[in-house]
Amino acid sequence: RYILPKKIMKENKRLKPGHGKEIHITDAINNLIHKNENFYGNIFKGMDWHKITYDKKTGQGSYILKLKPNTRTPFHKHTNYEEFYILDGQLIDKDNTKFNRGDFVSYKPGTCHSSYTKTGCKLLVFMRKKNKLL
Repeated sequence: RYILPKKIMKENKRLKPGHGKEIHITDAINNLIHKNENFYGNIFKGMDWHKITYDKKTGQGSYILKLKPNTRTPFHKHTNYEEFYILDGQLIDKDNTKFNRGDFVSYKPGTCHSSYTKTGCKLLVFMRKKNKLL
């Protein structure tokens, strides 16, 4: 069960069902992003985020991550699974794997990496435990 911020819920109610009579939360989030809604907090230089269900104490939950053009994430190790859905833009991993809008990415525990974006990107991130900065 997820408890979403009122802003996202309000936008979600405005959406019309798609082909399968479904309404997706990512559509509501994308609408807010494209309207340039400013609901982000700063993490690192060039990286902003919006908490959906994230718990700082446990490192569990979900959030929207916005990376500005030419931003690199810190090199880190995954202590549990981390998954994300590319809402917009392109993310390039350390091994030059390119992730584009609509891609779903899953990192296993023990994976170490950093990522980079030339154009900027927005991700919907799902965490199960805090990452370790290296």
